[in-house]
Amino acid sequence: MPTDTLFSGSKRKGNRSCPLSDKTMPHAHPFDDDKLREECGIFGVYGVTDAANFVALGLHALQHRGQEAGGIVSHDLEQGFNSARRFGYVRDNFTRQSLMETLPGPLSIGHVRYSTAGGKTPAIRDVQPFFGEFAMGGAAIAHNGNITNADALRKELVERGSIFQSNSDSECIIHLMARSLQRTIPERMEDALRRVEGAFSVVAMTRSKLIGVRDPLGVRPLVLGQVGDGWVLSSETCALDIIGAKFVREIEPGEMVVINGNGVQSHHPFRPQPSRFCIFEHVYFSRPDSIIGGRSVYETRRQIGIELAKESPVDADLVCPVPDSGTPAAIGYSHESGIPYAMGIIRNQYMGRTFIEPTEQIRNMGVRLKLNVNRALIEGKRVILVDDSVVRGTTSRKIKEMILDAGAKEVHFRIASPPTAWPCFYGVDTPNREKLLAATMSEEEMREHLAVDSLKFISLDGLYRAVGEAKGRDTSCPQYCDACFSGDYPVEPSDQIEKGFELKAAE
Repeated sequence: MPTDTLFSGSKRKGNRSCPLSDKTMPHAHPFDDDKLREECGIFGVYGVTDAANFVALGLHALQHRGQEAGGIVSHDLEQGFNSARRFGYVRDNFTRQSLMETLPGPLSIGHVRYSTAGGKTPAIRDVQPFFGEFAMGGAAIAHNGNITNADALRKELVERGSIFQSNSDSECIIHLMARSLQRTIPERMEDALRRVEGAFSVVAMTRSKLIGVRDPLGVRPLVLGQVGDGWVLSSETCALDIIGAKFVREIEPGEMVVINGNGVQSHHPFRPQPSRFCIFEHVYFSRPDSIIGGRSVYETRRQIGIELAKESPVDADLVCPVPDSGTPAAIGYSHESGIPYAMGIIRNQYMGRTFIEPTEQIRNMGVRLKLNVNRALIEGKRVILVDDSVVRGTTSRKIKEMILDAGAKEVHFRIASPPTAWPCFYGVDTPNREKLLAATMSEEEMREHLAVDSLKFISLDGLYRAVGEAKGRDTSCPQYCDACFSGDYPVEPSDQIEKGFELKAAE
C-alpha cells in the first residue's frame, strides 16, 4: 500500500493519496488519563540535504509533546511539495526508508500532535502540517497552541465561502492567509495572525523560505538553531541536540523570522506586550534536558522540590518520585529535607501507548501495567510521594493504594505545582473545570478524597521562586501565564465565554 499522502500541486508522479484508517490510532493507557498534555510540537529545517530526515529526528525528540499523530512536509525543486501524515509514534512511521524517500529536498517542516481543538474522534485530515496553494505559490504551516477565537473566525470564514477540510483551529490561519490582499506569503501570514487570538507558535514553509512566529505574549516556546550551513526551528532545545544543531537563541514573543538563502531576517509585526510564557512548561511539558529562558528545565524542577521541602516539611523515611516527571522535584525535596531519596516506584519503560486493546480486566489493573512498587524499599516505611500535578486525582488514588498494599506505614503526597483549578485554553488538554479536583475541593478535602496522611502543593509564590523570580509572583505584572492555577487568563477565551464559561470574579 502506498504510504505517502501528497498535496495537490505536487509535481511528483505515480503516487496517490492514501490516508490511514482511524483504527491505527494508539490506545491511551489508564495512567495517561490523569495528566495534562501538551497539544503538539513543531520542527523545521532549512538548507540541508534530505531535510525531512532531520525533521523526523527532531519530531522524535519532541514526541513527549504529542503522541497521537505526526506529519512532515518537504519541498524539492524537481518534485515540488510532498507530505506524509500518520497516526502513532514517529519511530513507527518516519524511520522507514521507503517513506522518507518520498520526502526529498533541503526544506522541511513537521508536527507531532495530541488533539485538543481537533475533536475527540481522530481523523487524518486533522493531522498537521496544513497546506495551501496561493497565487504566489504553495505554503505549509504547523501550529503549537490554541486559537481562542477559532469558532468565531471559522463561522465568519465559512459564511464568506471558505471550505474547511479539518476540525482543527489551526486551519483558520490558512484560510485567513488565502483571503489576505498582501503580496507575499510572509506578509499574508502576518495579516492572518493579527486576526488570531490565543497562543501560537508557528513554523511554516514556502518553496524557498522557512518561517517561524510566536504570539505577542510568547505563551508557547520556539527556538532557533543552526546545523552546518542550515537553520532549524524547534519547540524545544532538546530536539536540536539530536541532530547536532547549535542553539542560537529563542524566538522572541511577537517575533517573526524568515529564513532563506540570505540568512535569518527578523520582524516584529505585532504590538509589543509583556511576555506571559506558560509556567507549566517548566513544571511538566518540556523535557528535563531542554533549556528555557537560559535555565535548565531539570534544574528548575529540582529547585521546585527544594522550595516544596521548605514550605511543606514532614517526618518520613523515604522520598519517592512518581516516575518520570516527579523525579527532579523528588531529588530536590530529598536534598533540602535530608530524607533519603529512593526509587520506590518502578516504571515499565516498555509499556507504550500501542500495547493492546485494553480489555475490562486489563483496565481494572489500572496503573499497575505501567508502574510497580519496589516492595523491599517501601514496606514498613513512611513515604513521601512527589508528583508533578493532581488533575482529577484518579491516578493519585491508585498509586496511593499500591504503596499501602506494599506495606507502607504512611503516605504523604507533595505536589510540584499549585492546585490545578482552571482549564487551559492555550494548547493544553485540560478537563472541564468541574472535573478538576482543585476546582471543587479545598486542600484538606482533597487529602480526605485521596485518603493520604498529608497532601501539600507548592505555593504559586514558591513556584515563581523556583523559576528564578526571587520575590515570587508579582500580581501587578505577572511574569508567566499561570491561568491553570490562578484563573488569570492573559487572553480572554472568547469562544469559551460564548459557550458559557465563567471567568474568575475580580477580587
